[in-house]
Amino acid sequence: MVNTINDCVNLPNTQGMIKIYYPPYPYKIKEEEPGKEFIFDEQRKQWVRLTEEEWVRQNFTQYLLQVKKYPSSYIAVEKKMKLGEMNKRFDILVYDKAAKPWMMIECKKMKRPLDKTVLWQALHYNIAIPVKYLVITNGQECHAYKKAVVDFEEMMVLPSYDE
Repeated sequence: MVNTINDCVNLPNTQGMIKIYYPPYPYKIKEEEPGKEFIFDEQRKQWVRLTEEEWVRQNFTQYLLQVKKYPSSYIAVEKKMKLGEMNKRFDILVYDKAAKPWMMIECKKMKRPLDKTVLWQALHYNIAIPVKYLVITNGQECHAYKKAVVDFEEMMVLPSYDE
């Protein structure tokens, strides 16, 4: 039986979870003042505040680049988008070879459960930027969905960039 988003809004901890093994990476981290660390984001080419969510975003980006071999030039990180009248920011957006939005990844800090509110946030972002693949992760758990005819179907692995 195929799981769709409507079947999975409670996101059980083990069913459908994709295991991610993060590759080592020599992150550049600095402390500008006590208790305020910054990390250099290679995609954005700038120093950003190192929050718990940013740590997940940086590691997941390296996973996409090093393990999944997604091309760096087709990955956008934390760009503004318009959702109705509101200005929002997506975490990671991967473009296909035709430079069209292909996969959107919503990152949360590790302590944040991946519940239906996280999934609905990604679905709302998908209204503004329609994609073939939606991914939600908190660094420990990862769930991915592929656009079907009417809904999204849960995936057991992330797609290769050529899919």
